[in-house]
Amino acid sequence: MGILWTLVIGAVAGFLAKLVMPGSDPGGFLITIALGVAGAFVGTVVGQTLGWYQPGENAGLLGAVIGALIILAGYRLARRG
Repeated sequence: MGILWTLVIGAVAGFLAKLVMPGSDPGGFLITIALGVAGAFVGTVVGQTLGWYQPGENAGLLGAVIGALIILAGYRLARRG
């Protein structure tokens, strides 16, 4: 059930990130899920570094969306340069 929940949160986080930062990014549903799951990982690392989350604690939906936004912004900067 944990993996399924991660995919659901990833899909929601990726969708919200693409909604907040609209643009012509490649990818469909699977890329959106991957963006959200990777965003959750980035959100966890950033949150633990800043002291928002304790070691072993994962980012929630907000942290996943913030992480996905960081990844999306990085992708756009790399594509531009």
